[in-house]
Amino acid sequence: MRAMILAAGRGERMRPLTDTCPKPLLEVGSKPLIVWHLEKLAAAGIREVVINHAWLGQLIEQRLGDGSAWGMRISYSPETTALETAGGIAHALPLLGDAPFLVINGDIFTDYDFAQLVAVAQRMQQAPQQLGHLVLMPKASYPTGRDLAMDADGYAKASEAGDEPMTYAGLAVYTPAFLRDVPANKPSPLLPHFLRGMAQRQLTAERFTGQWLDVGTTERLAAANQLVA
Repeated sequence: MRAMILAAGRGERMRPLTDTCPKPLLEVGSKPLIVWHLEKLAAAGIREVVINHAWLGQLIEQRLGDGSAWGMRISYSPETTALETAGGIAHALPLLGDAPFLVINGDIFTDYDFAQLVAVAQRMQQAPQQLGHLVLMPKASYPTGRDLAMDADGYAKASEAGDEPMTYAGLAVYTPAFLRDVPANKPSPLLPHFLRGMAQRQLTAERFTGQWLDVGTTERLAAANQLVA
C-alpha cells in the first residue's frame, strides 16, 4: 500500500520563512512538519510514499532522501508548474500503483491515526464502486473551506439546509479510477472532482474531532509548536 504527501505549495502566507525553506520543512517541535507525517505513516505500516514538490523541491529531496531513515521508500513527483491538488495527484499516478492509496496534505498537523485510513483502503479493494473516502471535520470547530456533509449512510455530500456543515481535513483515500479523467500535466483543483464523486455516491466519509491545524500561517506554525511544547 502506498501513500502520497502533497508538498508542492508555495506557502505565500508563510513568507518570508518560505522564501528560503519549503513549507513542509518548517519545523514543529524541532523536526520538519513533513517528518511527523512520515513517522505516522511508518507506524501505520506504510512502506511506499510519494511526495510531490515544486517550490524549492530539491531541498525536500535533500532533507528526506530515499526514506530509509523511516524504514520506507520515498519516490518524488516534481512539478515544474503549479498543478493544484487534483492535478498533482494525477501527475503522480504512475508512482502510486493500482490499489487505493492514502493522500495527506503536507501542511496539516494532526493527531489523526493514519492506521484508520489503511483499514479503509483495504476495505475499498473489495468495494469497486467506492472511489474515495474523506476525513471531514465540523465546520464550527474549523471555520475554513467549503461546506461538506455526510448522509445517514456515511457518504460525503455537499452541505444542504439542516446538515451539520463540515470541511475537508486534508486526509483521504482514493483509487486511481477517481482521478482517471484528470489531465496529468494541467492544473486541476480537487473540489469539482469531489462534487462529481459525491453526486454519484462514490465517496464515503468519516467525522473527525481531534487535534488538527492547517499550518498555513506563521501564527498557526507557532500554535503547532505550542501543542508539542
